[in-house]
Amino acid sequence: MVALSNVRFGMKNEDVRTVQKALIARGRKIPDGATGLFGEQTKAAYRAEQIAQGFKGTDADGAPGCTSLTALGHHAGFKVDCKGAPSGGGAPPAGGGRLSLAQVTYRDPGDDSGEAAMQRYARTACQLTGMDPKFGVPALTTITKRESAHNSPKYRVNTTDVNAHGQKAADGHPLNCSRGATQCIPTTFAAYHQAGTATTPYDVVASMSATINYVRARYHVNRSGSNFAALVQQADPHRAPHGY
Repeated sequence: MVALSNVRFGMKNEDVRTVQKALIARGRKIPDGATGLFGEQTKAAYRAEQIAQGFKGTDADGAPGCTSLTALGHHAGFKVDCKGAPSGGGAPPAGGGRLSLAQVTYRDPGDDSGEAAMQRYARTACQLTGMDPKFGVPALTTITKRESAHNSPKYRVNTTDVNAHGQKAADGHPLNCSRGATQCIPTTFAAYHQAGTATTPYDVVASMSATINYVRARYHVNRSGSNFAALVQQADPHRAPHGY
């Protein structure tokens, strides 16, 4: 049995290795072999498999979906645990890694700050969520500039806005305070958490990934992110800041 939630870009496990072996057996090229790490080679190989299965456009992006992985498993002799994942070829929908509020943690891992760091973290978040970094990186970097001064330690938690209420969380601040580089409140972070990312909104990749899932659901930002800045003013450097 292969769990779809275990077969995501950046993950390293035996489920990935099983999928890699199946891709290789199908003639898809992974030069480094079945390493168990889902990197760029595996993404390209999976995209080739999706295209061979008839998927097109954003459904052939190299991110496994339930239908494509089940079809691959049929050829290779393994079953797939989809657990509510999408039927098509691509990555999970918003909230695919949904947490309960009790599962949210509040440790600050001390991620880097600054514009270059935000661009680096944003590229990873785009990879995990299937967004085109050409659109996602500048949008997310603009959001972090406006929300937290690019993850400055001074602005990683907002204790003064209307959300700053509720019982004290483990970090000593009111539960509903917005936190992290993109300033997620815990309930939003939990609802739109990306599978495979950290459970704390202070983790930059986790907060950016949750933000991508959120804006897709709330503002109908498309999968590539080509309309991200147009639909979310806070992500558009050419317009005035605006809460999102």
